Amino acid sequence: MLSVNTNAGALSALRNLEANHKWLQTLQERIATGYKVGSIKDDAATYSIAQRMRGDLAGLSATIKSIDTATVAVDVAVVATESVSDLLIEMKGKMASLLNAQKNGDESAANAYTRDLDAYREQIKTIISSANFNGTNLIDQGSDIISALANSDGSETLDFDHQNLSFGGALITLTDDSDYTMEELENSIKNVNTALSHFGTASRRLEIQKEFTNKLHNVIEEGIGRLVDADLARTAADLQAAQIKEQLGILALNIANREPQTLLALFGGGRG
Repeated sequence: MLSVNTNAGALSALRNLEANHKWLQTLQERIATGYKVGSIKDDAATYSIAQRMRGDLAGLSATIKSIDTATVAVDVAVVATESVSDLLIEMKGKMASLLNAQKNGDESAANAYTRDLDAYREQIKTIISSANFNGTNLIDQGSDIISALANSDGSETLDFDHQNLSFGGALITLTDDSDYTMEELENSIKNVNTALSHFGTASRRLEIQKEFTNKLHNVIEEGIGRLVDADLARTAADLQAAQIKEQLGILALNIANREPQTLLALFGGGRG
């Protein structure tokens, strides 16, 4: 039916043109931002899931930072404990020489070996007091512990005990005086090596946890990308198609708008 009041063809063409123009704007926004779901308006369910995953990602980033900090503190303790162990072994050798000098009545040599032992003792004390990172010392006579996050919400941690390597303590039973004994040295070496094993295990656990956390971080990051990132190759193809459809829509609207002109022919309006 031909009507001068209602142009159904033009209305249909206009609806199609508006729908395509909206789709064209969506495609342009995807290319500009790189996201197919950039806000809650695009896809409420997907956006909510992505936001929860982003929260997990932030927690995992904090976990990795916490593990790195703990790892450095443990590594400092490892290096210091290794040095203490080496010096105690040197002391054992000097102690053997001291005992031999005393047995042979060589007082001068005995005094020299005693001075060496005292020097090693003071060096060990210096190493222990210097084994500090970020205010934490895991081998002095204090009670510092090191704790690292193990998951994204902080509900689980990796905790490692303090090892007291100070003189006269539970591990190094040698005291600050010069009354050294071979038995104390041997026990101290054994105890320090046990502490070294403790820190070595802690370092390995932190390394394993970081490897896992990094993998989990990457998986979640990739998962978010799959949910919200735009396929730019397909988007570019869709954009080209939408641009052509817009041109065709404008042409169709122009044709539909000329349709009422045919009414003039019915009433002779088209003759000169």
